[in-house]
Amino acid sequence: VQLQASGGRLVQAGGSLRLSCVASRRTLSNNAMGWFRQAPGKEREFVSRISWSGGSTHYADPVKGRFTISRDNAKNTLYLQMNSLKPEDTAVYYCAGARGSYSGSYVGQYDYWGQGTLVTVSS
Repeated sequence: VQLQASGGRLVQAGGSLRLSCVASRRTLSNNAMGWFRQAPGKEREFVSRISWSGGSTHYADPVKGRFTISRDNAKNTLYLQMNSLKPEDTAVYYCAGARGSYSGSYVGQYDYWGQGTLVTVSS
């Protein structure tokens, strides 16, 4: 399976972005999916995850209330709506597919990774 993330760009603090991640070669409609991010010089960290049906979601504390994860299984697409962006949200954002229908927040629980899309938030 290939995951292609897009939507990252330069945005001012307080602005909004929507990231998309399209799965190809194989559907991930039965798999949990997640978003992670990696800032320069830092380890990759969990942002959000969603179950196979979209009925269960979870967010890291720094983005809770500002970011919303969703998916459209008919389109094999995962989304991350990011509002009230802050400079500390600057990072490369990666989408990931898990092994099962539900998953956790650890990098090792995800088998499939996109190439990443850069989000830069200016102050």
